[in-house]
Amino acid sequence: MKKAIINQTECVACGACEKVCPRKAITIFHGIYADVNKDLCVGCKKCEKVCPASVIQVVQKEVVS
Repeated sequence: MKKAIINQTECVACGACEKVCPRKAITIFHGIYADVNKDLCVGCKKCEKVCPASVIQVVQKEVVS
């Protein structure tokens, strides 16, 4: 299972990732940083590809049962 993670301290809050997310899993908070709703993210990598600051990575997450 893949999920996006964002380096929030380096995020420029441009909103590019929020616009391309097909699941609406990314939200810009207070114009400062982006955050990912892990329950909605499907790891499609669209956000990672469009991020101008290169602060988004889609990584393999362990499934906890």
